[in-house]
Amino acid sequence: MTTHSFPRRAFLQAAAAVLLHRPGRAWSAGAHVPVEDWRGAPVGSTGVPAGWQKYETPGGHPAYDFTVIEDAGRRALHMKSTAEHSTIAKDVQADLAATPILAWQWRVLSLPQGADLRNRATSDATGHIFAIWPRFPALVRSRLIGYVWDPMLPIGTVIPSRKTGAVTFIVARRGEAGLGQWLDERRNVADDYRNVFGEAPPPLPVLALSIDTNDTRSSAEAMFGRLELQPR
Repeated sequence: MTTHSFPRRAFLQAAAAVLLHRPGRAWSAGAHVPVEDWRGAPVGSTGVPAGWQKYETPGGHPAYDFTVIEDAGRRALHMKSTAEHSTIAKDVQADLAATPILAWQWRVLSLPQGADLRNRATSDATGHIFAIWPRFPALVRSRLIGYVWDPMLPIGTVIPSRKTGAVTFIVARRGEAGLGQWLDERRNVADDYRNVFGEAPPPLPVLALSIDTNDTRSSAEAMFGRLELQPR
């Protein structure tokens, strides 16, 4: 991530726009809440998928090298990145008291060479997912938790972004074990919010998918399958 990249003003204002222009939804207690299964776009479609918004953050030079595919019997979004940073976001308006679990399927094919979230100059990550709480003023009060596959940090590591106080990363997977395989992931976003911010979470307004290689000038590749929110 470059100094002027995610989550600078353009991204956070766009996330706020998602909230202002889309109506909230009511879900029954205990129900699984679908977020995305990629069936809203035909296989082979490229760029920003239907139902998502792009965020052309300053310095990111986003390519949105995304393709809706069928892989191993599932619909997925195939994300590629080379020396750029692409992020898309979607309104979810989730009640974390009812559905605190964020569940997703991912197949990470490659990690950015030389990436290290501990250093500002190498703060890149392969395909990852953000829970976002836009707050005003956006640059200093918004809150983001990013779930990443890191080359070296232990699973469960909580690491604040070296570039902005708005972002905290949590390592969901590490290293080369599992690369190239479809894996199911589950995180209790409500518990993670409490651990990071020291208070009960508000409803979750926005989820985002991102892939980031512009600091290391390298490449990365990942796929995301079904995303949903689940009861505890």
